[in-house]
Amino acid sequence: MDFALWISLVGVCAIGAMSPGPSLAVVLSHSMTRGLKQGLIASVAHGVGVGIYATLAVVGLAGFIHEFPIAYKVVLFAGAAYLVYLAVNILRQKTNHFEITNNANTGNFTAAQDGFAIAFLNPKLAIFFLALFSQFIDPDSITIGSAAIMCITVLVIDTLWYCLVSLITSHANQKFELLRYGKTINNMLAIAFILLAIRVVVTNI
Repeated sequence: MDFALWISLVGVCAIGAMSPGPSLAVVLSHSMTRGLKQGLIASVAHGVGVGIYATLAVVGLAGFIHEFPIAYKVVLFAGAAYLVYLAVNILRQKTNHFEITNNANTGNFTAAQDGFAIAFLNPKLAIFFLALFSQFIDPDSITIGSAAIMCITVLVIDTLWYCLVSLITSHANQKFELLRYGKTINNMLAIAFILLAIRVVVTNI
């Protein structure tokens, strides 16, 4: 995978992971109310859930490209359109609606279950990764290695981000400072999606 393209993927994934939402709320609920260990467990489990969706998306796209190279172009532009749609919705949001709850269950299994479930039970992630990866896969040079790099990149960035959140907030007495900048981060993510969509249109027309 081209290094410059990989850096772009890293940037989008990092901003996406930082964007406040239900996943952040789940990790914070464990790290702030039950300590660092449970926060880290929830973070790793969340990363695994995200990584599974990323793998399914890449494998599906790789097979689709091989069998239907012309139809892939349709998916490519549909993915770009979907990213623009997501960007518009993000820009229209005025606030981030979620709450940090105090989970009464204290077991490590509960932390892992919550972290994994908030990612894996969100089917929108599958659609999102199909749209995102379609912008980064080169049908002429896709290999198992490049596909693996994409999946590992998503898993590692997501896991590391939420582990960092857990480390910072495990002894905090109030909401993570990041929440104050949630709107700015979401706007950055929307801009990144729009730029990706523009890139695919420019390079394929």
